[in-house]
Amino acid sequence: MPSREKVVSLRDAAARIPPGARVAFGGNIMRRQVNAFARELIRQRIGDLTIYSFAGGFAVDMLAAAGLLKRYEGVYAGLFWHGLAPSFRRGVEAGAIEVRDYSESAQVARFQAACNGNSFMPIRALLGTDMAKQDPEITVEMTCPFTGRSYTAMRAIEPDFTVIHGYTADAYGNVQWPLARDADDVDQIIARGSNRLIVTVERIVPHEEVKANPHLTYIPSQWVEAVVEVPFGAHPLACDTVHDEDEEAIRAYAAAGRTAAGAADYLDKYVHVGSHEAYLDAFGGLAALKARLGVGR
Repeated sequence: MPSREKVVSLRDAAARIPPGARVAFGGNIMRRQVNAFARELIRQRIGDLTIYSFAGGFAVDMLAAAGLLKRYEGVYAGLFWHGLAPSFRRGVEAGAIEVRDYSESAQVARFQAACNGNSFMPIRALLGTDMAKQDPEITVEMTCPFTGRSYTAMRAIEPDFTVIHGYTADAYGNVQWPLARDADDVDQIIARGSNRLIVTVERIVPHEEVKANPHLTYIPSQWVEAVVEVPFGAHPLACDTVHDEDEEAIRAYAAAGRTAAGAADYLDKYVHVGSHEAYLDAFGGLAALKARLGVGR
């Protein structure tokens, strides 16, 4: 039996992040981004942040709209078929946000290096590209001591904090997939390489449920510092097997973000409302969202 329960509130979890922190976000394009956590960071005005992700966008864009994002390192930041991340783009074009963008294999190599306890990972994918020239503190060309072949050494991503949104967890922080599956995203790699890991989940379940299906645990409790129950924590993006994307809400966000004033109005209406529960109430409440998105049918 694990020795310590780790359930905290969303407010308390976000308060652990100090201004100026380096934070890795889980999720992938339209799935399981840590949107509720990002909204809480905005409510608490925790800024000057460096964010690392694989292919992100929504959470990063909200932080950019709030003026809290200093630097972003990732593969992509956008709203997928809904267009680019508008506030993020404005911040980059104005010089207010630093960016280091890499290919998918290169960014995964950086997370994998930390996962393995190494300071870097050698790859060949960036050889001869301008991506390899962006930042000499991240990429260095090297020669293999065994073969003499050239590689790019990708510096490990070692954030101060990592935040993942998952499906279910027990009170001790054992996080489970809803079904056995392939490692089709990098959340597990990001989590394993973390220094301090915070996990938000759709539901906290009894420990007995976790013990009955140990093969579904993809983040064990010993990696986790705090776990938070946040239903629809990725909304308006999807949490696969739980709910799909809220296309109507994403379109509204993309339209609002076309101007800085529109983005600010969106934050006032949906973020600066006091809590995640109040955010859900802005859409009619959790029950209404479930009904609209067909959850439980």
